[in-house]
Amino acid sequence: MRKILSFLVFWLAAIAGGPGGAAGPVTIAALGDSLTQGYGLPQGDGFVAQMQAWLDQRGADVTLINAGVSGDTTAGGAARVGWTMTPEVGGLIVALGGNDLLRGIDPAETRANLETILKAAQEAGVAVLLVGMVAPGNYGADYKAAFDAIYPDLAAQYGTLYAESFLGGIAGPRPDPADLLPYLQGDGIHPNARGVARIVAALGPKVLDLAERAAPRR
Repeated sequence: MRKILSFLVFWLAAIAGGPGGAAGPVTIAALGDSLTQGYGLPQGDGFVAQMQAWLDQRGADVTLINAGVSGDTTAGGAARVGWTMTPEVGGLIVALGGNDLLRGIDPAETRANLETILKAAQEAGVAVLLVGMVAPGNYGADYKAAFDAIYPDLAAQYGTLYAESFLGGIAGPRPDPADLLPYLQGDGIHPNARGVARIVAALGPKVLDLAERAAPRR
């Protein structure tokens, strides 16, 4: 009887994937724009490379795929999300919207594009970390209110993990612009390697949470 019980315990543990849930490597695609792609930086200094190193240092069995396209909008992300989620991808970081803001795109259109991405991930059984974006005030209070509400609304609606801001990790929620300069490239928009390191430190725990949700699909 003891041998039978031991076998049952082993069998159940194997089904559950061990104490931490599903066992095995997890692949996560980072769907984004130039901030994800690593614009202006050596290959090893970009967001995906630094986040991969951060995860490796913590023993996470995660492989990150760089699905960032410089200049991409949420419409571009919606158009390519299907082929970004290749069979091995179990998790998706969605970090899009900055270029929508630069172009003054209607927040309703941005919302619809992001919803297309989240629906596709939901249908594919892919876990999502949605990274928010905050609109500047120069488009007016109504535009800002409509845009800023998109990300928390959709995260709640689709049950995704949520991070308030990609760049917020550089200098906090209300940074003095002068404090940001040491962490930005010369264009004053894209983070340098030091800035990326701060972003990774802020988002890293969320990515670990995503890895926990993302079942291996190999």
